[in-house]
Amino acid sequence: MRRIVGLLALAAGPVLVLGVLFVLPVSGMLAEGFVVDGRLAPGAVLEVLARPRVHRVAWFTVWTSGTATLLAVVLGLPAAYALHRLALPGRTAVRAALLVPFVLPTVVVGVAFRQLLGEGGPLGFLGLDGTPVAIVCGLVFFNVAVVVRTVGVAWESLDPRPAQAAAALGASPRQVLRTVTLPALRPAIVGAASIVFLFCATAFGIVLTLGGVRHATVETEIYLLTTTVFDLRAAAALSVLQIVVVVGLLALAARLRATPDPTAQRAVTPVRAVRSGDAPVVVATLLVLGAMLLPILTLVAGSLSVDDGWGLDNYRALTTAGDNQALLVPVTTALATSLRTAVDATWMALLVGVLVSVIVTRRSHSVVERRVRSSLDGFFMLPLGVSAVTLGFGFLITLDQPPLDLRDSPLLVPMAQALVALPLVVRTLTPVLGGIDDRQRQAAASLGASAWRTLLTVDLPVAWKPMLAASGFAFAASLGEFGATSFLARDENPTLPVVIFRLIGHPGEMNYGMALAASVVLAVATAVVMLAVERLRVPGVGAF
Repeated sequence: MRRIVGLLALAAGPVLVLGVLFVLPVSGMLAEGFVVDGRLAPGAVLEVLARPRVHRVAWFTVWTSGTATLLAVVLGLPAAYALHRLALPGRTAVRAALLVPFVLPTVVVGVAFRQLLGEGGPLGFLGLDGTPVAIVCGLVFFNVAVVVRTVGVAWESLDPRPAQAAAALGASPRQVLRTVTLPALRPAIVGAASIVFLFCATAFGIVLTLGGVRHATVETEIYLLTTTVFDLRAAAALSVLQIVVVVGLLALAARLRATPDPTAQRAVTPVRAVRSGDAPVVVATLLVLGAMLLPILTLVAGSLSVDDGWGLDNYRALTTAGDNQALLVPVTTALATSLRTAVDATWMALLVGVLVSVIVTRRSHSVVERRVRSSLDGFFMLPLGVSAVTLGFGFLITLDQPPLDLRDSPLLVPMAQALVALPLVVRTLTPVLGGIDDRQRQAAASLGASAWRTLLTVDLPVAWKPMLAASGFAFAASLGEFGATSFLARDENPTLPVVIFRLIGHPGEMNYGMALAASVVLAVATAVVMLAVERLRVPGVGAF
């Protein structure tokens, strides 16, 4: 009982933070749908969910997310094997390159695919601009890294002896893959697929940029209902639907994480030299890498294209307000704002994330304690899938009265971005802290070390690199966050993703060129951070 009370006391701080900055805003948004004229009216939600438009939006969300998930898994599995089990030259750089799309701002991904598939683009002859196919391609581009990293880490740590035994008994490589390797990887594959589906179903910037009003998912429909139609009841009803689905997927992911993992507590399997039979996998990996680089290279080429050939005119224009005063502040000012905001969001996410990771990874001494830790883990993961649009709008309608009037606070946007980045921090640190042998802590305690001394001498030497990596993930995610920020950023202090979206929406060749150049700047900043994160990765531990 003392342990449970201590656990709850330690968790009180993070629970309070999420209660004020997550539960309260989301509850306020949902109340807009359930409360009519001061009275509880659940029928209003059912009436909205019965609309034909809602049915079309929900079906579009399901089939595009399902298709993108399937393609991401099919494309990601060969790359996961090649980059985590084969001694390919430059594989660390390739892994980092494949990870960059996942943390690219979604607006940048949308702009890159518009440049690739639009009229005059390298693939413009296909006529895919503005179609569902373009949206699916953007979602696959964004999420292949999840499969490569999640499954690759599991593959990296598989015990090779069962496969060797099967081969010694006469099984062909294909039979070994089908009967030994894939069953061992099933939890990682299904877990990665569930997370990819979650990310696809809640994608915002990609769908909004590529689909507009014509092709809307639940996420973009919530945004359009709140900002264009001003139908808060319908937006709240869709938020209810989305949260129900998200909670179900998070429960599935938690159950999969609880599945006994054959890779647990094993040393990382050394990579082996490339053989002739690995040629198809290597070729498939190179094709995936080429497909990932093509939109980015097209974006860079478009940013350098000017009327008389090639030049840096679009980049020089970043210090201006664009054609017809499209912006209130230059792109360079917005970049400085984004960097300051990302720094604030990073330290907030890291502060809460480290404490949460310590809470959920400590060894449980009873069934009740284990259930409490599991419940806390699920609670802290909720921001992973709840609509950033719902969160941002909830901030506006709930944090506007004393003592929680934060509308004029410079920390309003960083707090929203920190909530978005928090699950990435936790999922980066928990595998590392959970892998520390608890006997080392017990030995330190038996020698008279306090809890804080044990944390500093046992946990910190192992976790400091992953903590830096988690900071990099949080910084990159905050730098490109668009959903919640689009609601909360003031016109005179916009972040770079908001400015890019505004430039796209304003006519003028100069504005579009500036949007391309600003997207490249944001992509480069993100790529630099992710290259540093890849060097800090702990082999065989954690999905990210």
